[in-house]
Amino acid sequence: MRFFICDNSCMNKKTKRYIYTGLFVLLGIIISFLVHASLELAIIELLLRDFTRWGLGLSWDTWFAIHHVCTVILLVVFVALCLQQGRYWWERVYEKKNK
Repeated sequence: MRFFICDNSCMNKKTKRYIYTGLFVLLGIIISFLVHASLELAIIELLLRDFTRWGLGLSWDTWFAIHHVCTVILLVVFVALCLQQGRYWWERVYEKKNK
């Protein structure tokens, strides 16, 4: 039984590389989301438990601003890291095999 619409002959090497690296970037987005959710749950739990102690003297508006900035930073870092890793592993697995 065939699960794919086309075999290896319908995609060239460049297309395969773009798909491979694109999937690594998607992995980076998913990992970023999971790290963001874990951190956010832990920090919100602390803030709701005792805001005066864990709030560091910041208001809720400031915490929301920190949240938005850190979300963008996490996303950019993990996408860049996984893009680099996708390129590295493509070279390591597929290019060295052909040489």
